[in-house]
Amino acid sequence: MREVNENGPAPADQRATAEAIERGGIGLSVTDLLARVAPGAAPQPEPAAPAAPEPSAAPREEAALVAEVAALAGRYVPAGHLATDADFFDAGGTSVHAVELVAALETELGLTVDLDEVFADARPASLVRRAIRANGAETAGQRDTAGLTVVQRETAGLTVVQRPTTALTVVQRPTTALTAVQRPTTGLVTTEPAPHPAHPAPTLPSTPTDSAARPEDLAQILADLSLADRLPFVASPEPAPPRRVLLTGATGFLGSHMLLDLLRHSDAHVYCLVRAADEEAAVARLGDALKRYALPWSSEVRRRVTVLPGDIREPRLGLTADLWDRLAEELDSVVSVAAAVDFLRGYPSLRASNVLGSLTLAELAATGRPKPLHHISSVAVFNEVGIPSMGEDDPFAHVDRLVAGYDQSKWAAEVALRRARDHGLVVTALRPGGIGGHTRTGAYNPQDLSSGLLSAFARFRSVPAFRYLNAAPVDWVSRTAVAVICEPDAWGFDYNLTGVPNTLDDVVRDMAFGGMHVRVRDWEEWRADTLARLEAEPVPELAFLTRVLRSPTALKLCEATLTGPAATAERTDALVDALGLPPATRYDARAQLKTFERLAGDGLARLPHKDDQPYLWFSETTEGGVGPVGGAPDSPCSMTLTLSVASMHQLATERRVDVRGEVSCPAAHSVPLTVARGDLWVRPEEGIPHQHGLRHPLLRYRLELTDADGGRWWLEGHKYARARRDLWRQTRALTVELGREGDPASLAGEVVVPADTYVRDQIDGIRVDPRLTGREKRAAKLTWLAWFGLEMGRGLAGPFARAAADLLDLRRTPNPTENHR
Repeated sequence: MREVNENGPAPADQRATAEAIERGGIGLSVTDLLARVAPGAAPQPEPAAPAAPEPSAAPREEAALVAEVAALAGRYVPAGHLATDADFFDAGGTSVHAVELVAALETELGLTVDLDEVFADARPASLVRRAIRANGAETAGQRDTAGLTVVQRETAGLTVVQRPTTALTVVQRPTTALTAVQRPTTGLVTTEPAPHPAHPAPTLPSTPTDSAARPEDLAQILADLSLADRLPFVASPEPAPPRRVLLTGATGFLGSHMLLDLLRHSDAHVYCLVRAADEEAAVARLGDALKRYALPWSSEVRRRVTVLPGDIREPRLGLTADLWDRLAEELDSVVSVAAAVDFLRGYPSLRASNVLGSLTLAELAATGRPKPLHHISSVAVFNEVGIPSMGEDDPFAHVDRLVAGYDQSKWAAEVALRRARDHGLVVTALRPGGIGGHTRTGAYNPQDLSSGLLSAFARFRSVPAFRYLNAAPVDWVSRTAVAVICEPDAWGFDYNLTGVPNTLDDVVRDMAFGGMHVRVRDWEEWRADTLARLEAEPVPELAFLTRVLRSPTALKLCEATLTGPAATAERTDALVDALGLPPATRYDARAQLKTFERLAGDGLARLPHKDDQPYLWFSETTEGGVGPVGGAPDSPCSMTLTLSVASMHQLATERRVDVRGEVSCPAAHSVPLTVARGDLWVRPEEGIPHQHGLRHPLLRYRLELTDADGGRWWLEGHKYARARRDLWRQTRALTVELGREGDPASLAGEVVVPADTYVRDQIDGIRVDPRLTGREKRAAKLTWLAWFGLEMGRGLAGPFARAAADLLDLRRTPNPTENHR
């Protein structure tokens, strides 16, 4: 079936065709319909319809221009050619290619097309029609630059008429009533789930006046929803953990982690559908993806995975009929993760992957042995500006107020699969929000909007004002999703996999905790500043963020995301608790640590540096004596130091403190030595004991010094913990060695922090970056003291634990008597 409102049958013919489909009068299955919109496929003839009048000269000229546009666009796709009704991006075109295509259209064909129009619907036929319609308002009845007679076309508003119909019983899920919704202006008659206490329905547009979506997209969405009604009715699947699972999207960020979690936490054999020309290429692509995300690709993983070359955009997933039938009988579960994630492309460009692909998987799940379908949806189904709540059973956004094609496609896919539930299919909807990097490996999705924003926050030290960020790390999202897939009692419900939302205060505090002090700005101010910085200092890895911030459509998506409420997940939390899984926690500075390091290593973010203004600092003074190595320490020596940290990130990764100040030691030089560079490590070498366990390292100082004559010196100092009573002195006494650069130590001794200065300087005297608020300063002090106190406590406890082990004789060898027992 061709797109609604496109060149082809007249509106009356479209209405007749749509109504015939609704009545089941046209013998097309979902697969047959998908065959008509497969990527790169030539347009198929419409089903029988009343004869159309002889086309006029203008449509014939338009068809010639469409062919020219298709030929020009074909230069930028891998195949080298593009069908007139095929999507440019589905055929392999990129965002960069889209920019080049727009320029070529104007220079070679005289056709002016806005870049956002290409992203909205990148089929050559649609580009030409919309260009003609856009010019028609001013030049109706005249020739445009391409020599075409412009025909002005009007699109009528949409009117909703509700008619109650009979309720259908849904397997493994509360029943929902169906409400007929008729669109008189397009002739589409389709059905929508009516509100239900357990699963309220998504809300369709009630009036056209405040619609933000394009009318032709709304008509296409409604037509796509009706395809679910052609799925067969199916019985309940066997309620048992799956042994054979089909997984799509295994080469993507979330899908690759779910593949490994399925292998780790179940006995299932996983069939991975991978877009590739043949099995060898598919296997190579999957292996490369796993390695890219720091996941293993071992012989054991390979043994439990069968890689199937295919494509969710193709009829029967691009598989042979025999393989399709075999999978339909052998599979226990279908997991739909694959999707086109692009916030610039329009609904027509994304529907083949995100909507029709989901329906194909539903068809597979309903064919042969009944199988549950687990669908990765998104909280984007709520992405309407001003929506009051985002609970697991709350109404979706009004579809006509969803501007971004991605939001519309995820909305349409989930609504269509809700209809599939009415045919008995057990469908589980899993809705992540932003998917953050892995908390242990730091692996992240470089094209994810959350990663792009996080990179910009860290790189430019500013954040836009927002209400909540609904994001969770990929390892938690993946593990929770796999737990649902493997637990039959959890099937057939909706889950928000959004973790614990971050507030603006949370993000600002976390970044300050990491030494990245950010300024909060108004959204428009932040956007303009970030764009200016990205243009002045281009970052190739953030080019997609630049395009997002320039796109009016994507900006609406960002506005909805930044002003939306916190997502709630009572059902998910209850399931996690019942299964004994790690509960959701806030994706905070510690959870983001490894990801920030990888972002910085890849040039996207900028971590704190020693030369940055310190996050926290305090003074330390010591007094004592030194003497020749092996001699009496009878020469006075003192140190006046400032200890500081650039960020708590520095402590968490290195347990290191920066040191500046002076060392006064007349035995070395008459004038105090200046600390050119200094480092202090807390519990170096994890406190592993020296000298057979008698001394456990607490602190290690390493100072590079210069004297007034330009000479260079070094000082090494250690604090040790021993199993004796004077713990207070152990935390203050420092044994030191001093020598010239390149030479061994010439002086050695001990210096001690005076008891009356310790609390005054190192607790009461703590200073914090003045840019922080009073509350943030108090939090910084408490965090430092808690961290340092814990590390020192662990260090001081080490010798006593060792001594207790010796007293209990836990390492003794059996005596001869015991050997004969």
